[in-house]
Amino acid sequence: MNVHIAAGFVLAAAITATQSAPSASLLVLSKADHTLAVVDPQSLKVLGRVPSGPDPHEVVASSDGRVAYIANYNGGGNIITPVDLVAMKALPPIELGDLRAPHGLAFSDGKLWFTAEGARAVGTYDPATRKVERVLDTGQNGTHMVVVMNPQRLVTTNMGSGNVTIAEKANAGQWNQATVGVGPRGEGFDVSPDGKQAWIANAGDGTVSVIDLSAKKVTDTLQAAVNGANRLKFTPDGKLALVSTLSGTDLTVIDVATHRVTKRLGIGAAAGIQMQPDGARAYVACTPADHVAIIDLKTLEVAGRIEAGGQPDGLAWAVRR
Repeated sequence: MNVHIAAGFVLAAAITATQSAPSASLLVLSKADHTLAVVDPQSLKVLGRVPSGPDPHEVVASSDGRVAYIANYNGGGNIITPVDLVAMKALPPIELGDLRAPHGLAFSDGKLWFTAEGARAVGTYDPATRKVERVLDTGQNGTHMVVVMNPQRLVTTNMGSGNVTIAEKANAGQWNQATVGVGPRGEGFDVSPDGKQAWIANAGDGTVSVIDLSAKKVTDTLQAAVNGANRLKFTPDGKLALVSTLSGTDLTVIDVATHRVTKRLGIGAAAGIQMQPDGARAYVACTPADHVAIIDLKTLEVAGRIEAGGQPDGLAWAVRR
């Protein structure tokens, strides 16, 4: 076991919360502190922190909200750290073998899905069998973020190659892949709530590429002027798309129907975005400023902030079932 990981488990007793997470929680990764903070969305208070493992980048919760999984990018490392959200403790890391540099995460059909940048691939982990499987090879550089629409269909951004992979499962476990070119360093993206489009934020030129997932082609390129774009997320009703950037000071709001920028909120440089499922608020990780901004989605104004650890980045929502 990695020495740093072992040290994290030793520290767990000192920083683990004294109570379990509530039925719904906002999960916040701290890159500076190497912790996962669990936030009560009602009181907006941090209930506790758990060791995240080295270099945490992204986090996702299981469908039952009982386990969080953290991608430990770690310069090309090969572990994912699970966290028991009931007992509020880190569990032994998941070894990924040659699926190195895990980053994007999704949880679907009882399995954890993850990108492996170092392997140019997408893999899965089955918590029931504790087995890791190499699902598909994209053959593209920087396979970075992933959205799993269902166990038969997924979308990934390939940041280093400037394209997107749309993969659909065929017979005998094979995957049919379509590669769609987007702008330079297409990184953060989201699939619209109706499943018809993928919007990709291109960090290299500040544009947003709109992909028709059925036709598998770009149908529009929005001149959004979000250079260094980091993440893009749709509101739950699909009416707005929020784009963050680590190279500027604004959170950009785009009207999905008109494809026009409707507002820019001066929250500072930011990374991860998480939507509250009821559509009332968005949470944006203002990484350099060491806090998470709370955005009222009705007024599109900053409604407060959460101090959840140094250099917050990846965010997730966990609902206990």
